[in-house]
Amino acid sequence: MSRYMSARFADLEAYVPGEQPQDMQYVKLNTNESPYPPAPAVLEAAGAAETARLNLYPDPEGRALRQKLAEMYGVEAENVFLANGSDELLSFAFMAFCDGERPVAFPAVSYGFYPVYAQLYQVPCTQIPLREGFVLDPRDFCGLGKNIVIANPNAPTGRAISVRDIEEILRSEPDHVVLIDEAYIDFGGESCVPLIKKYDNLLVCQTFSKFRSLAGGRLGYGLASKGLIDDLEKIRYSTNSYNIDRLTMAVGIATLESNEYYLENSKRIQEARAYTTEELSKLGFETIPSLANFIFTRCPNVDGGSLYRELKARGVLVRHWDRPEIGDWCRVTIGTREQMDVFLDKVREILKGAD
Repeated sequence: MSRYMSARFADLEAYVPGEQPQDMQYVKLNTNESPYPPAPAVLEAAGAAETARLNLYPDPEGRALRQKLAEMYGVEAENVFLANGSDELLSFAFMAFCDGERPVAFPAVSYGFYPVYAQLYQVPCTQIPLREGFVLDPRDFCGLGKNIVIANPNAPTGRAISVRDIEEILRSEPDHVVLIDEAYIDFGGESCVPLIKKYDNLLVCQTFSKFRSLAGGRLGYGLASKGLIDDLEKIRYSTNSYNIDRLTMAVGIATLESNEYYLENSKRIQEARAYTTEELSKLGFETIPSLANFIFTRCPNVDGGSLYRELKARGVLVRHWDRPEIGDWCRVTIGTREQMDVFLDKVREILKGAD
């Protein structure tokens, strides 16, 4: 840190993204990317015709893409907000709705950006412990008198709560925003998007990065009442009015028009998830039931940090956090069946060496 940095941020603990090493070819199971490429129509949409127009600014309102999303979810375009990845939407939401008088609560074990944004924007936050087995009890989030942020399914655990549970939280906090981060909802979970027509304090956050194979495109979106969307737009126009580039909007529309392709990929990922969980169980692993495109698992004979390092040495990347409450566990992205077989073979090698 230089001597010029503002004292406000001197103690900021920045978010640490999953590693992207370049030293060798890895089987990458550490950042929850899709193992499948974008649909063919998406590649065509990013072609020469659209690239030739990069000298022109994109539509700051993203009208065509917003309309496509509105049609998909049965809402109006005024209920859709576009963001440069869902992380930007989360950042804007913390800016728009949280401050010293309107604190925020979120699970103590969840997406690592939540506490970072709370610290960045100097928002008092309450991190609520999960119950045994990393279970989120909705009663712990009811009637707190705070804004609420919940990833559903949760990361890194993969557990999900029901729409009924979310509605219980919404009813208990009518004067506060309830943000449900549905980055992984398309791998077996149930979306609460229909509730935005009933609750004007609900903000649903989704992304193109996981289910829609567009992690490199940086495209996210929010669905909410017009009032919340207008609040977010005020922040966006005060920050970066052209936050979605021309190519990303073009491929975003093509992605939505290729939905069947992505549904088939999701089915394959869910099948690989079940297969991997079963094979790990045969090896004595404990794995949390997951509705995401990853699993959270631990081995009784090898601690989480050692398993991560041993796998990396063998060319397989998984995610591990050196935190007491989850240090025994590793998060493993679900790739193709072939990738998961490589992962399982390397696990067997490690266990054999540990005997």
